[in-house]
Amino acid sequence: MGSAKSSTSTHVPVLLQEAVDALNTRPGGRYVDGTFGGGGHTRALLDDSSPGGVVLAIDLDPAAVNRARSLASERMYSGRLFVDHGSFADLAGFAAAHDLLPLDGVLLDLGLSSHQLDTPDRGFSFGADGLLDMRFDVSSGQPASDLINHLEEPALADIFWRFGEEPKSRRIARLITERRSSAPFETTTQLAAAVEAAIGGRRGARLHPATRTFQALRIAVNDELAALAQVLPVAAGALAPGGRLAVISFHSLEDRMVKHFMRTESASCICPPGQPICTCNHEPRLTVAGKPVRAREEEVTANPRSRSAILRVAERIAPGTPE
Repeated sequence: MGSAKSSTSTHVPVLLQEAVDALNTRPGGRYVDGTFGGGGHTRALLDDSSPGGVVLAIDLDPAAVNRARSLASERMYSGRLFVDHGSFADLAGFAAAHDLLPLDGVLLDLGLSSHQLDTPDRGFSFGADGLLDMRFDVSSGQPASDLINHLEEPALADIFWRFGEEPKSRRIARLITERRSSAPFETTTQLAAAVEAAIGGRRGARLHPATRTFQALRIAVNDELAALAQVLPVAAGALAPGGRLAVISFHSLEDRMVKHFMRTESASCICPPGQPICTCNHEPRLTVAGKPVRAREEEVTANPRSRSAILRVAERIAPGTPE
């Protein structure tokens, strides 16, 4: 789902070749793209696993699902691309329904797609005036405007701090609650202006003052960290020995979760440090595959949003394999 936004607003998937290479794709392999987005990663997986390789594409966004179904209808991919609308946390169930288990690879790209950013009424960007929504699936859940207009000040501040790591979260929440008493927030530009008024302008900073606040709201609206916590063990459990899990994250909260999960699942003991005797009986399921990968300078120049992307990869090991 993640992408960087080029000057032409064309969807350009981040770390495309690096992610496909990390999965060790092979002809006839079975793969899941848990976040279809604009389809760049899915298309590459299909191409690299030809002939005979199959891909299951999943997305919460109905517009992305429609794009995936359009790709599936292309003659060159006939019978090789399966599409499901839903959360990637349910990928094992989706894969089982298509008789694809065990899997040879799972890719999770946790960023936004250019399609989402370029549609103002989705509410993901403050670059253009749009409705304050931010839901991946607009058919369910509460839009961001509900949170902004109805949560108490401490709850708002907690969202901005926990999910956006915004140091001025309380100041922002205070101004929002003051302003909404006169008129509710309805648009992205209204919220961005309030955040800027609360904490001041850019003053030469690279990021817009509202960046962290918008990130925090999006994560809260879609319960993204909970979904990530759910999908990681599900994905690991769905892999065949030698199969790989590749995750592209775009901010530190996600990356810390992925790193901790992969390290824990690669350890033969997860007892508290200093405990003299191991009592956990933990059996590792994964081994970390290589070092974290970041976008090369050329990619960052072409797609600035790739600057924060980081790819981590782990491989499923057979039960009883020594650490």
